[in-house]
Amino acid sequence: MEPICTQVKVRVPATSANLGSGFDTVGLALDYHDELTFTLSRDPSNRAAQVLIYGEGEDTLPRDETHLVVSTFRKACQTFGLGKVGFILEAHNNIPQARGMGSSAEAIVAGIAAAAAFAQEDRLNRDSIFELAAAIEGHPDNVAPAVYGGMTVSWNFDTAEGVGSVPIPGGDPLHGGFHTVKYAVDPGVTAAVFVPDYELSTEKAREALPGEVAYRDAVFNVSRVALMAAAMNPRALASGEEPNALLYAATQDRLHQPYRKGLMQPSWDLIQAFRSRGFAAMVSGAGPCVLVLHHGDAVADIDEVAAEQLASGHWKVLHLPIDTVGVQVERK
Repeated sequence: MEPICTQVKVRVPATSANLGSGFDTVGLALDYHDELTFTLSRDPSNRAAQVLIYGEGEDTLPRDETHLVVSTFRKACQTFGLGKVGFILEAHNNIPQARGMGSSAEAIVAGIAAAAAFAQEDRLNRDSIFELAAAIEGHPDNVAPAVYGGMTVSWNFDTAEGVGSVPIPGGDPLHGGFHTVKYAVDPGVTAAVFVPDYELSTEKAREALPGEVAYRDAVFNVSRVALMAAAMNPRALASGEEPNALLYAATQDRLHQPYRKGLMQPSWDLIQAFRSRGFAAMVSGAGPCVLVLHHGDAVADIDEVAAEQLASGHWKVLHLPIDTVGVQVERK
């Protein structure tokens, strides 16, 4: 199959996973993006990738076939029936690396979305992009909001051995693998992301987790994550529960953050400072970024709580809306 265009521009949002209680399940897209341009070579004999990087990771990321965007693009091209093509990748990166803002999910989604745009004339098939991205990433909590935008809740549906799908009365068969649901987010929800000047690998963060947790802690998190959809869209509720009180409760966690705090003590101290003032603060993904969610404008109050950290020069803050669209492409 030949590509249908010669250039594709891709825009992918940063994401935050877990949101406190929703470990490995809940994700949120943030209005903060990496923008990448894929330009195919005019020489059919040239099948190499040339990588140009600007912004985050420009001094550390590889510029060859091992770059995650490039390797993912290659895999996706095979999936969508395209041969190996030569191209220039120009990446303008805003999303910090190894901070818990979904940089690896962004790279995977960008590579797949670009390949799909080169191969298919119609609008992006977000479901197929999600399925491939989740399979490559190995977990769906960041790739889901990167693909669909908004808040997503994802799961891995296990079928019996040798069974590819389960018949559902009145509906399509439910196939095994990763699935996700996108939930509405009230436009009044704002996010503040505090980005420190140190990194933490997801692998190290996972190594800190126990093999088992207490039953009461599992029940605690089930009760909190069940509130999440209501907390993020309180206008849909019949009750008059205060939105920020719901958000505070929904983001409480006993499954992962307490076990990781020793790996990111400055982040944990900042979270405690916010939560002691009633703000819904949590680790963003595996950390060490700190995410604060709030209904309404609270920029001044949020910055005041973190005044010492911001004055130290070791932290910066991003005040962001929620991205409701997810990955976008433009063909040329």
